[in-house]
Amino acid sequence: MAAIAAKKMSQASTHMGIAFGLMYVLTGSLAFGGLAAVLEPVINVALLPFHERGWHTLRMHFNARRRALIAAEKVSQTMMHALIAFATLYAATGSLAFGGLAAVLEPIINVIALPFHDRLFDRHVLRRAHASA
Repeated sequence: MAAIAAKKMSQASTHMGIAFGLMYVLTGSLAFGGLAAVLEPVINVALLPFHERGWHTLRMHFNARRRALIAAEKVSQTMMHALIAFATLYAATGSLAFGGLAAVLEPIINVIALPFHDRLFDRHVLRRAHASA
């Protein structure tokens, strides 16, 4: 159980780092980068379990279309990230351009980076946790 909590905290930290880095690069502001690093991942982490639960229910009801629903879930998850990234940066800067750029770049970076994070975490951290138990 501790390993799962550590993985979630590590995912949140990675997400925060991505949000901070992207927003800092876009705005040049530590304040906006910091605001985005806190707000955007927290909102995503809070909403993601509800999103996953809803898609899990759909997959259970429509088992014959399971693969299509998994693909649709990933598209939906990316769109949710894009909307939250847009709203966060737009609220912070008032700029539709910055909001739009964040909406495109932030989800793409996370969708690419987080699976690598999870594989590395599972390979190194969870393996050590199981070996020492």
